[in-house]
Amino acid sequence: MKKFKPLLLKFGLGTAIGAVNGFFGAGGGLVCVPILMKLNFERKEAHANAVAVILPITIASATLYVLKGRVDILSTLIYIPGGIIGAIIGTFIMKKISPSLIKKLFSLFMIWAGWRLIFK
Repeated sequence: MKKFKPLLLKFGLGTAIGAVNGFFGAGGGLVCVPILMKLNFERKEAHANAVAVILPITIASATLYVLKGRVDILSTLIYIPGGIIGAIIGTFIMKKISPSLIKKLFSLFMIWAGWRLIFK
């Protein structure tokens, strides 16, 4: 049973990440990165792994929203090429900056996102 406790914990954490991502339409990474850091991932690895965790969760959420008619697919397609380019740029930038700077930028982004949610 002891072997299953860590698996159950990770399953539960994955469920929480998915629920946040599905409920808010994004934000699972904001939950996932700190969780992975607590599980002894180094900062850069936590960010990279969060993307890998969020991808299938986001695909599942997006599929459900499309099936329920809540997504205008044609209106969203224009964002995908720019998003892919941005992802590539972000990956290269992360390789070149220090974990300390990543921590500060991530923290500022979280504060900015929270500020916008509260006051706009």
